[in-house]
Amino acid sequence: MAEIEIRAGQSIELLKALHILTRDGKMNQDSRRKLKQVYHLFQFIEPLLMQLAGQERPISLVDHGAGKSYLGFILYDLFFRQRADDSVIHGIETRSELVERSRELAAKLGFDRMQFHPLSVAESIVSGDLPQTVDVVTALHACDTATDDAISFALKKRARFIVLVPCCQAELAANLRRQKARTLARDALAEVWRHPIHTREFGSHLTNVLRCLQLEAHGYQVSVTELVGWEHSMKNELIIASGSGGPNRRAARRLQEVLASVGLEEMERRFWLPEGLQSETGVA
Repeated sequence: MAEIEIRAGQSIELLKALHILTRDGKMNQDSRRKLKQVYHLFQFIEPLLMQLAGQERPISLVDHGAGKSYLGFILYDLFFRQRADDSVIHGIETRSELVERSRELAAKLGFDRMQFHPLSVAESIVSGDLPQTVDVVTALHACDTATDDAISFALKKRARFIVLVPCCQAELAANLRRQKARTLARDALAEVWRHPIHTREFGSHLTNVLRCLQLEAHGYQVSVTELVGWEHSMKNELIIASGSGGPNRRAARRLQEVLASVGLEEMERRFWLPEGLQSETGVA
């Protein structure tokens, strides 16, 4: 494997805490791979942060389903730490023991503009500890409906950018299974997801298609690519949404049409639309 250079000024103590460097500051093959993954992920998010860097106010980033806040710490070290303002990273995680561990590491490193909150998504939307609007929302490998919850938070907080790496989508596939006999009877296309393995794979793909349509309906420009470099994960789809304008009627209409075509009208509430388009498209 090619040699990976640690960026100038990067916290060696953080890289050790994240097990990218060994205690004696060395890298083996596994740690080189980890560092390569870190830098590859950062290169997708850094341009978004640079677009915000010229604004005349601090940047706010919220990381949902933060876990051990791996992403948040790297973003802070490589970008936020160098800013001489009140730019802040908020980590949202329901497991209080992980929140406490992240708080301890941030204090140890002097990362004083990182805040960690033991909250659910619903709680985080109304929490006074978080700003009314945010600049960036991230959710990486948030399982099943946790990604949809992060999208709801981002939409309600009017986030400028949303960065998602979905994981383990099971809800829609379960609904496809329940409707399979009825859908097969009316439409040959249902053969695409007749077999159980295809139901799982198609359900996962369709979930992300619907998420993209939802984001577009809310006025975001969406791009989808592979998060190349995360060799340890089969969930390798990266969705980046940038706020670009007002509600998109075509995307809202297409979302409802796609749900109807697979017999899943009941899931319209999961992929909720802008208020002005709900009656127009029939979404309650």
